[in-house]
Amino acid sequence: MKRGPVARTLLAIFFVGLLATPMAIRRVEAARASARMRLNADTALVRHGFYLTEVSRAAGVNFVHQAPTLDPRLDGIMPQIASMGASVSIVDFDRDGWPDIYVTTSKEGGKNALYRNMHDGTFKDVAAELGLADINQPGTGVSMGAVWGDYDNDGYEDLFLIKWGRPELYHNDHGHGFTRVSDQAGLPKWMNANTAVWFDYDGDGRLDLFVGGYYPEDVDLWHLTTTRMMPDSFEYAKNGGRKYLFHNLGNGRFEEVSEKLGISSRRWALASSAADLRGTGHPDLFVANDYGVSELYLNDGKRFHEAGQETGVGFAPKSGMNVAFGDILNQGRYSVYVSNISEEGVLIQGNNLWVSKDGTNRDSLQFENLARDLGVELGGWSFGAQFGDLNNDGTLDLYLTNGYVSLDRNRSYWYDFSKVAGGNSTIIGDAANWPAMQGRSLSGYQQKHVWLNDGAGRFVDVAQAVGVTDTYDGRAVAMADLWNRGVLDVIVANQRGPVLLYKNTANPDNKWIEFDLEGTKSNRSAIGAEVTVYWNGQKQAQEVSGGSGFAAQNDRRLHFGLGKDPQVEKAVIRWPSGIVQTIDHPAMDQIHRVKEPQ
Repeated sequence: MKRGPVARTLLAIFFVGLLATPMAIRRVEAARASARMRLNADTALVRHGFYLTEVSRAAGVNFVHQAPTLDPRLDGIMPQIASMGASVSIVDFDRDGWPDIYVTTSKEGGKNALYRNMHDGTFKDVAAELGLADINQPGTGVSMGAVWGDYDNDGYEDLFLIKWGRPELYHNDHGHGFTRVSDQAGLPKWMNANTAVWFDYDGDGRLDLFVGGYYPEDVDLWHLTTTRMMPDSFEYAKNGGRKYLFHNLGNGRFEEVSEKLGISSRRWALASSAADLRGTGHPDLFVANDYGVSELYLNDGKRFHEAGQETGVGFAPKSGMNVAFGDILNQGRYSVYVSNISEEGVLIQGNNLWVSKDGTNRDSLQFENLARDLGVELGGWSFGAQFGDLNNDGTLDLYLTNGYVSLDRNRSYWYDFSKVAGGNSTIIGDAANWPAMQGRSLSGYQQKHVWLNDGAGRFVDVAQAVGVTDTYDGRAVAMADLWNRGVLDVIVANQRGPVLLYKNTANPDNKWIEFDLEGTKSNRSAIGAEVTVYWNGQKQAQEVSGGSGFAAQNDRRLHFGLGKDPQVEKAVIRWPSGIVQTIDHPAMDQIHRVKEPQ
């Protein structure tokens, strides 16, 4: 039957309507979602003083971590053996005043990425052209993390690549490229490390390097000679990798001095960081170990002494996976946050927040675990965590990642895992005895935690309210003022998942101040320098770190929130050389670039 022009037009309109309806519905749904997000952001700003918006793709960061494929004899438990390697570290590699981002993958032949900050809200991956991408070559191992420090004091941050395999040191050629100098530096041919930190332990003005082993260094995870390569205990394992302390000799070479200086442990290290916990002028070293106790090494400037149990640290074996320092009570003293495992109804180790028992006496080294009292104990299967003032109210908040192996949501591996954990050392230590996972999850799909400091040291979880809703298997987290706006943004690396950039919108009524330090007599990176800001009758101390958290490094610039209507009295900088510098009434809402006085 023939149809006239009008009929054909009406029919066309009808079919177009049918086609357009799903598109229209999607547009309406997108508009509603956008409106809800704006409402949530406005609500969070009013209630909590900040909101985090995930902007990785809009910012040009399209990076997904991939896990390694190890010896076939580990296939049954491969998801948990190959469950680490996603890391993030912040560096201004080209000295343009804008933080850049380095992230790692752990797939054989996979490419790491160095995202250069383009100053316009976006980033560009320049790792390939600068020589920092193709460094997971088969036969050399794979990346587990990275830390930056100017080991030769030429003004440009150099890169130490943490690996299961051949460790690598790359010299920064004035921001134009990187040269591999691992052999000249005298690094070992192979180690299975998960953590490293730059610090000047002897105060000679040159950065030294601590590296913590996980698996023993004679284990090649791709070519096993035996499956007896697992920890011999879930509580007191001492058959892990060795710990290395590389003393910087000043000519591009390093000397390994760990045992000579009192560090000989073979616990399974997962995280480390250094800070002057006692005000001695010497950085102490804190190591979080899996399958055992944490270790606190006190530094007298010449050698290290492991602190005894009387300090409170290390008396209870857990699964330490993070070290982060923060002056959470604004007393000029650092507390230490160590993450562990919590699974309701199965295993509650609880995270540790080691707080000084004597907040007025920095010489005192008596800690008590206040994680439960202050509300930051239960975080799931916890990994990386960092302190930072996210709403600029003058107190440090805490961001925590978690989630171990996310596979089948409806099937759990916990029962078989607990059977192994309860076995003797012969059972635990042999991977052949571990039941196959068969696609089951182990503490997967967990909600992250963003704990807001209420000013009295008590923390309240606001993650969902402030926009952190992802359930990836989180590993490393770093904080940085990525766009020089006076707020801390959050960057998260996820195992077998994407890198997430959370752009922070903070209450503009709250003031802030930042310090970008450069050493002269001290190491050029100013790692170990401490800034204490005094305002409105209170104070807060922060220290420049050469590595913090799990497989992470924050922006070296120090960010202080000040709250509303602050009256800043002074900022006191204690340089690693011992020089003390006071800046009276420093201006707020700006970045202060300070060079150490000669």
